[in-house]
Amino acid sequence: MRKIYAISVAIMLSMSFTGCNDFLDYTPTGVVPEDKAFSYPEEMVNSAYSMLGDCWYSYPFNLWPYGDLASDDCLKGGGGTGDTGYHDIEVWSSLTSSRGELDELWYRLYCAVSRCNRALVSLQEYGENALGKSTTTQREAEVRFLRAHFYFKLISVFRQVPWIDEQVYKDKATEKTSNTQYTYQQLCEKVIADFQFAYDNLPEKQVDGGRPNKIAAAAYLAKCYLSLAWGDGYESADGVSHINKDYMQKVVDYSDVVKNSNYDYLEDYGDIFLPEYKNSKESIFAVQTSDYSADHTRYGRANWSNTLNGCWGIWSCGWDFHKPSQNLVNAFKTRNGLPEFKDYNDSDEYPINGKPTEQKWDPRLFHTVGMPTFPYKYESQYTLTKANSRTPNTYGYYTSLKEVPQRSKGETYNRPWQAFDMNDYVLRYTDVMLMRAEALIELDRLDEARQIINDIRQRAKNSITKHISYAADQCEIALYPASYFQDKETARTCLRWERRLEMGMEGSRFFDLRRWGIASETLNNYFKTEQNDVYDGQKYAEYYKDAHFTPDKNEFWPIPYNQLYYIPGLYEQNKGYDK
Repeated sequence: MRKIYAISVAIMLSMSFTGCNDFLDYTPTGVVPEDKAFSYPEEMVNSAYSMLGDCWYSYPFNLWPYGDLASDDCLKGGGGTGDTGYHDIEVWSSLTSSRGELDELWYRLYCAVSRCNRALVSLQEYGENALGKSTTTQREAEVRFLRAHFYFKLISVFRQVPWIDEQVYKDKATEKTSNTQYTYQQLCEKVIADFQFAYDNLPEKQVDGGRPNKIAAAAYLAKCYLSLAWGDGYESADGVSHINKDYMQKVVDYSDVVKNSNYDYLEDYGDIFLPEYKNSKESIFAVQTSDYSADHTRYGRANWSNTLNGCWGIWSCGWDFHKPSQNLVNAFKTRNGLPEFKDYNDSDEYPINGKPTEQKWDPRLFHTVGMPTFPYKYESQYTLTKANSRTPNTYGYYTSLKEVPQRSKGETYNRPWQAFDMNDYVLRYTDVMLMRAEALIELDRLDEARQIINDIRQRAKNSITKHISYAADQCEIALYPASYFQDKETARTCLRWERRLEMGMEGSRFFDLRRWGIASETLNNYFKTEQNDVYDGQKYAEYYKDAHFTPDKNEFWPIPYNQLYYIPGLYEQNKGYDK
C-alpha cells in the first residue's frame, strides 16, 4: 500500500508550477516539466491516489459535518458556536455561500478530480508503452473509480457542479464549463458510467489492498442507484411517491455481487472501529492510513479529516467536536429488545455505569457514544467524567467513539494537532446490506429485508461480552418478529431505524433523511426538542431555538461565493440561496 502513496515530489512540484513560466525568467531546478511528468503514467496514477486522504478538518473528505452535524445525530462541539464555521451547517437558518469551509471543500475535491484527469491523459498517451495494455486498462479503471468517488461527494453536497473530465482538461475548457451544462440526472449518470467502467475492468481482488476492486465498484453503483431511486434530491420530488423501481432493482443486482463476494459481517461490532481491524472483511473500500512507526516516515499518513474529533482531556489535543445528540442517544432505547419507535424521544434518558434501570439499550449505543461514568473506547483506565467536555453548557457531555482508536494506542501525530491511524470507511459491508434491504422493501420482498436486518441485529446482540461487558446488564436487543414486516410502512420504519443505529456518527444520516424526503419534518421537530436538553442539571443545545431547515433549498449546500465570482456568470447558484 505504501507504494501507492509514495508520490514523486518532482511530479507534484511540476503541477504546482504549471503556468509560472510567464512570470519567471529562469528555469526552476528540481522540477519535472509537466509534459515530461505525463510520461510516467504509474506515478501519475499514484498522484491521483494520494488525494484520497489529502484532506483537513476544514475540508474533510469523509463529509462528517455534512452527514452528521447537518442531521439530528450530532452537535458541532468545540469551544463555542463560533469555533469554526460549522455552526451554520448544524442550524441551517444562517447558512450562506460565503462560508469558507464550503469553498475549501469544493476547491480540494476539484483538485482531486484534476489529478484523476491528468492521470487518465497520461495513461491514454503513455500507458501501453510503459505498462502494457492490461495494466493500463486496470489503472484507467482505478482512476475512473477515484474520479467518480470524488464527484459523488461533490454532487452529494453541491448538487449542480461542472463536469470536468480529461477531455475538458485537454481542450483547456475548464474555465468555460458551466455547472448548468448537465442536469442532476445526467451528472449522476456520468458518475455511474465511471463506476461501471471500473466494475467491468477491475479484478475482484487487488494485490495492493488499498486499491478499489470490482466489488467496491458494485457497492458504489448500488449506492448511486439508491440515491437516484428516490427522486432528484429535493423534497418536493423525493420520497415514496417518486420511487423508481428499475433503479431499486439495480441496487439489488449490484448488492448481490457484494453479498456473494468474500466480504462479510465482522463478528463483533466494536472491532469494526479499531485500527487493528481496519482492513477486515467488513471493509469494502476505505481511505488508508498509517502510523509513522509502521511505515518509517516522519509523521505517517494520518486521518486529518477527524483531527477535531478527539475527546477533551483524553487526547493530548482533544478539541471535542462531533458530539452525539441526546436525540441519537434516545434512539437506542429498547423495550422488550425492540426500538421505541413512537415515544423514544418523549423523555431524555442516559445510562449510568453500574446503575442499571428498567430502561434498556441497544448495545451499539456503548460502541458509538462516549458517556460520563463509562470507559472511553472500552478502557477503564480512561473512564469518562463530566470534565471531559469542553463546553458542556453549549454541547453537553457526550463524545464520539467510532473515529478514534483506544487511548492506550496513542495518536499517530500530536501537538499542536492530533491525528489518528484510523481508516475512513467509504463502503463497509453492513452499509451495503442495509442499502439492499432498503431496495428489497420497495420491491415488496419484505421477508428478505427482515432477514438482513435481523442478521445485523444478531451481530449487535453478540457484541457485548468482548468489549462492553460492563454494560451487559443495561443492554437488551431482540430480532424483529415477522409481524413487523407485514406491510411496507412498518418495514420502512424498521429499516430506517436500523440504519440510524448501525451507521450512527459515520457521516450518512443527513443524506439518508434527504433521500427519503423527510429531512424538513425530522430536523425541524428535532430543533424544537433538542434545545431543551438537560444532563444532570446542565442545560445545553439552547442555540437550536434559531435553527430551521427549509425544504426545496437546504437539501443541498450553496455553490461557494468564491466559485460564483471567480468567473462571473459561469455558474448558477442552487435554488433558494442568494448569490
